[in-house]
Amino acid sequence: MLQQTTVGTVAPYFDRFMARWPDIFALAAASLDEVLQLWQGLGYYARARNLHACARTIVERHGGVFPEEAAALRALPGIGDYTAAAIAAIAFDRHGAAIDGNVERVIARLYAVQEAMPAAKARLRTLAAALVPDRRSGDFAQALMDLGATICTPRRPRCVLCPWRSCCAAVASGLAEDLPLRREKPERPLRHGVAFWLTRSDGAVLLRRRPEKGLLGGMTEIPSTSWRAAPWSLTEALRVAPAAAAWSPLPGTVRHGFTHFQLELAVVAGVGNADGIWSPVERLGDYALPTLMKKVVRHAISVLAFGPSENPAASAAKSGKPPSAASRTGANERR
Repeated sequence: MLQQTTVGTVAPYFDRFMARWPDIFALAAASLDEVLQLWQGLGYYARARNLHACARTIVERHGGVFPEEAAALRALPGIGDYTAAAIAAIAFDRHGAAIDGNVERVIARLYAVQEAMPAAKARLRTLAAALVPDRRSGDFAQALMDLGATICTPRRPRCVLCPWRSCCAAVASGLAEDLPLRREKPERPLRHGVAFWLTRSDGAVLLRRRPEKGLLGGMTEIPSTSWRAAPWSLTEALRVAPAAAAWSPLPGTVRHGFTHFQLELAVVAGVGNADGIWSPVERLGDYALPTLMKKVVRHAISVLAFGPSENPAASAAKSGKPPSAASRTGANERR
């Protein structure tokens, strides 16, 4: 949970997980849908899938007991070099360096490493490994992580409080806040898609589950087109619609940022029937909807909640005719 996420954000999720699944056997016995549902809102959903797969692997192959060596830990789903080293050192006091972003920053400053990231990672790993003591490796690993998280922070490091201040090369050269050096991140490209808000005569909304592998794998979603660089025309999008219906575009768009790209979804609404998961609107919270899809839900509900005289999209969804260009512009401005 703490991979790429702060303690403050993780804490309530961790408490809920531990209350629901207090040991590895309970988590292994849970369904992936249950795990994803409790995880929703935390992001990076591959972590949830890996956590579940890891629990099952430990129960099935290791009798519910975690391996103690880093090499064996790396063979588990979702556990890479850093997590394996951290578990081995902290839980089992194995000798080894656990290198996360905080530790990289501390080491880069301690030795004034001026090679830009990520090229500097190998050298920082070697330098950190040389510092690990023969005894109490777990305590050292946690101390180094905490040093980076609380004192040797990315901005305005509290160097005056640092126990390594006297031997820190970055402090001596006045470079503490500049290190580690990073290359400028490329601008995230914009991708486009169309989401299909399909309702039945009883008001239930169509959902589907995404494939296990890939972005948002295993999560529940409002059906949509693939996401691509070029915007979709309505004609193109309807070729992959989940059902034949009188689809009408809703005004406005839903925007969401992923790590490597920005996404803009148009939403079209229709009434019909199709194979899939059908949920009453008031029960959508029971499903593992990622933040992006919660935005789609809120957008569709808010637009369609207006009466026909106030909202051209709602009227269009009922009549089967697309709203006029003028009315779409006005709705975008209101949003």
